[in-house]
Amino acid sequence: MNFSSSKGNKRQTFNEINITPLTDIFLVLLIIMMVIAPSFQSIDNNINMPNINSGLAIEQKNATVSITKDGSFYLNEKKIDSESLEENLSELIEKLEQKEVVVRADKDTKSSEIMKVMKAAQNAGFEKLIVAGEPLTNAEQKDLKEEVEG
Repeated sequence: MNFSSSKGNKRQTFNEINITPLTDIFLVLLIIMMVIAPSFQSIDNNINMPNINSGLAIEQKNATVSITKDGSFYLNEKKIDSESLEENLSELIEKLEQKEVVVRADKDTKSSEIMKVMKAAQNAGFEKLIVAGEPLTNAEQKDLKEEVEG
């Protein structure tokens, strides 16, 4: 864009760009993203994992079934019905290298809900079931050991 003004015989060229509108747009987009970003967090935040004494790290590339305390089922963070769990696991097993399913359940979940997952995984052809838990800290392990011994 070339704006010029004439003062007598002299011509001046206007070479500045006004970035105020661009800055306004970026600020609005930033505010929108800050408001929307918390909704992108994983559904698994609703699951309060039970404590365990020891264990191994779990790879997240397996099929993961999460169960909330109200009995909602999630397969790899996608909500599913408990009735269609076996069917979804059967479709997923073909895509996996290892036939392992990880169960992440809230500590207040009923055992019958976990048994549904075990039965569905077995019927779908999974060979290994891993129950995930939150490991105890060293201080908690020491307190538990003293409580049992004392």
